[in-house]
Amino acid sequence: MFPYSDADVHHGTFPYVNVVLIGICALVFLYQISLGGVGFLGGGGGIEARVFFLTWGFIPEELIRGEPYTAFAAGAITRSIETPVPTWVTIFSSMFMHGGFMHFAGNMMFLWVFGDNIEDRLGHVNYLFFYLFTGVVATLAHFAIDPGSQTPLVGASGAISGVLGAYLVLYPFNRVKALVVLYIITVIEVRAVILLGIWFGWQLFQGLISLGLSSQVNVAFFAHVGGFAAGSLIMLALKMASGEPLKPVNPRRA
Repeated sequence: MFPYSDADVHHGTFPYVNVVLIGICALVFLYQISLGGVGFLGGGGGIEARVFFLTWGFIPEELIRGEPYTAFAAGAITRSIETPVPTWVTIFSSMFMHGGFMHFAGNMMFLWVFGDNIEDRLGHVNYLFFYLFTGVVATLAHFAIDPGSQTPLVGASGAISGVLGAYLVLYPFNRVKALVVLYIITVIEVRAVILLGIWFGWQLFQGLISLGLSSQVNVAFFAHVGGFAAGSLIMLALKMASGEPLKPVNPRRA
């Protein structure tokens, strides 16, 4: 299910930060294609793409070790993967990297549909800090579940999950149009509370059944769960601080 439009919320400012975030992710993705070639679109890409992931992706065990890995060997080839910045910086760099076309496109569709409304609500600068903070929380949630992992974590989905959590708190009754690709391709319109509720429930379920199997799972489900929870709680706290009712009004009952 790929959301592509929300029908009921109209923002009053241009989402500069959201557009810049999408633009940075797109530029990094194009660079990754230049490294891995066409094969990278499907999640492959060979040694150059792998070196880039290992250099700039977040590797939990590096944080435990207190020092980065410095070399990667593939057969007779050895390449440097030493990150020229402190290990903790990869928490941020990893947010702008993706593992293939579907990973990139799916994340950017979610960010495009939901991010502009959160930016309009928080303001440009606050939205940037919100996005990065929930991305950090998401990464640390993944780290807490599997601190010994040697697999690089990449993708914007942790931070985007924070955006989704905030959107659910603010606009649960908003109508979202989504493309459904199953046995047939069709378009549906559904309330955000249903779409995002199903999405979060699926992430939590998949995360729980994958506990202890992290080496066999290529999706960081608990990063999604952690980011979503952080975004929801932050927005609830902001509503409480401003005296705004926590429960939005259903427009059909207003």
